[in-house]
Amino acid sequence: MKLFVIAAFLAVAAAASSSYKPEYKAPSYTTPSYPAPKYPTPSYPAPAYPTPSYNKDNKYADITITSQSDERNLDGSSQWSYAQSDYTTREESQVQKKMQGVTYDSYGKESYGEVLGNTNKGSSYWVSPEGKKFTLTWAADEAGFQPKGDHLPVAPVHEYQLLVAPVHEYELPVAPALPYTRTGLGY
Repeated sequence: MKLFVIAAFLAVAAAASSSYKPEYKAPSYTTPSYPAPKYPTPSYPAPAYPTPSYNKDNKYADITITSQSDERNLDGSSQWSYAQSDYTTREESQVQKKMQGVTYDSYGKESYGEVLGNTNKGSSYWVSPEGKKFTLTWAADEAGFQPKGDHLPVAPVHEYQLLVAPVHEYELPVAPALPYTRTGLGY
């Protein structure tokens, strides 16, 4: 019965004439019946700002982006990259991962449990103004940010021995035995 009522309603709706007119045009305010409004000229002078010159000091105006990609996935992962005409490149990818961490409930109470976090990795390549080539790769995950590159400073190698405190063997003096008495306490 319900299906019959719905079918009848749809039949009546389809048979009704539509008031939509495809030749409808939006009203224009510049027709003789609607003249354009006249605004008085302001009595104050317009501010004289200098015209911005965006390329005045731009020494990199000839560098253009030669390729670019950006991919976002439904699982929360993504990857993107670009390359420029000066051979600079960069690419990065990130994945959402379940890991252990600190969570907060709606009351601000802190607890330790499973959280979603991002793990990123990527690389960059560029040439300095002096012509030196640099490559940087990195990873960022639960172990922190780990950059790698030949141009990065390296901590000095530990080449000396740590001094060890001298160990002395001591024998503790032995207390003389107390004589046995009737009470058994030695007095």
